[in-house]
Amino acid sequence: MRYIFVSYFVMIVIFYEQLQRGILMGTENMSVKKFTMNVLNGVAIGIVLALIPGALLGELFKALLPVFPQGQFVLNATEFSNSMLGLIIGVLIGYHFKFTPIQTGSLGLAVMFGGGVVDFSGDALSLSGTGDVINMGVTGAIAAGIILLLGDRLKAYTILLIPPIVLVVGGGLGLAMLPFVTHITTIIEHLVAQLLTLQPIVMSVLIAIVFSILIVTPITTVGIAVAISLVGIGSGAGNLGVCAAGFGLAIAGWNVNSVGTSLAHFIGSPKMSMPNVFAKPKILLPIICNAACLGVLAALFNIQGTPMSAGFGFSGLIGPVNHLNLVHGGWSAGNILITILVFVVAPVVLGFLFNYIFTKIWPIISPNDYKLDIE
Repeated sequence: MRYIFVSYFVMIVIFYEQLQRGILMGTENMSVKKFTMNVLNGVAIGIVLALIPGALLGELFKALLPVFPQGQFVLNATEFSNSMLGLIIGVLIGYHFKFTPIQTGSLGLAVMFGGGVVDFSGDALSLSGTGDVINMGVTGAIAAGIILLLGDRLKAYTILLIPPIVLVVGGGLGLAMLPFVTHITTIIEHLVAQLLTLQPIVMSVLIAIVFSILIVTPITTVGIAVAISLVGIGSGAGNLGVCAAGFGLAIAGWNVNSVGTSLAHFIGSPKMSMPNVFAKPKILLPIICNAACLGVLAALFNIQGTPMSAGFGFSGLIGPVNHLNLVHGGWSAGNILITILVFVVAPVVLGFLFNYIFTKIWPIISPNDYKLDIE
């Protein structure tokens, strides 16, 4: 394992050196930044594409199952979509690199293999969850690098050699990196767990801020919440942090993005803005301020949640529904009103407020910073 890691590191160093010198075949106009953004764009759009069916239909058909058992078919379809996340990310990374169909399909297989979603322990292969998104990006970068290194050198043998080389070498290196990459998530889990020891309002504010940032990175907020058993107000604060990111990014980019793209930030996932955040981290300032205010509301209004609901925010109504299921008094008129105010009205109002502050009063960001090129 150690030798695999060293080999991977050496390969990456050589690849980036050649990329910077522009001597890889077909990469004369390819920079390190463009290479990285192609990978991030593929990961970001792939996450939304694979997970949005479940976000839109999951909770609805779970609620309808007692009276409409045929809805299990829809739930099965959304679970299948979730598990295909790696394949979709790989294909979209290939699309952004403008690879050929053979190269793109091979890259998709490599990311699916290296992403950690396939369980090889049983008698038959099985798919478990969505896999590790960070490692999918790492595997996608390795596989894309291999394709660029090979270029068109294989000529007529491309269809015979590209799929096995990219799958075995690219996917294999990605799978070998999986234990190392998961340590990143483990470290963050420990850091977030320390916040649970703080005074409730301080804890809620910090957790909301942390989740509003993590939701626009490859790190899974739900995985973090489950790992540290985030419950109660902590879980509610995490959900409100995601709401701050979803509604805030939708509002900030409303004038430069399509209506569907804007709505997908809170109906689906704010992760679709991940490339913009990595390119210009300052665009998170309104989101962080929004999340801090919502964290205070989480503590004041006793917003509840479970480890499995934390990190979803408004997506699929998972955050609001779980709060109403857990809070004292349940689905009373008062609780429903508070839920609407905290999960929708407050993040929207604060989103407009802080967007105005950082674009008009203290103009350090502009709407174009939030523009997404999604066809």
